[in-house]
Amino acid sequence: MNKTELIEHLATKHALTKAEAGRILETLLDAVVTTVKKGGAVAIPGFGSFKQHARAARSGVNPSTGAKIKIAAAKLPKFTPGATFKAAVDPKAAARKAAKVAAAPAKAAKPAAKAAAKPAAKKAKK
Repeated sequence: MNKTELIEHLATKHALTKAEAGRILETLLDAVVTTVKKGGAVAIPGFGSFKQHARAARSGVNPSTGAKIKIAAAKLPKFTPGATFKAAVDPKAAARKAAKVAAAPAKAAKPAAKAAAKPAAKKAKK
């Protein structure tokens, strides 16, 4: 889906003209870009978050000549998808993660039970 198709989808879904939907989309994108450019973060629960990521300067190799080059530091936009978005894209992975989280408390309870049993075992030996 490209920008034009997204505008058409917004216009159809919310009974807007294409011009109104275009202005709304432009406003949204402008707000995200401006906030991230200033170093802030934009979080949309369930969808994801946009933030600025600083990449440090590093050295690299020119693949055609093999010469070492210096790559300057850079500030880049970064998008991190939210849990709901991830689950919509890959429901099987979300189910595996949910099962893993459900099994984790049971595993955490076992070491606690063992730790509680150790002092009792020491008292029994005495």
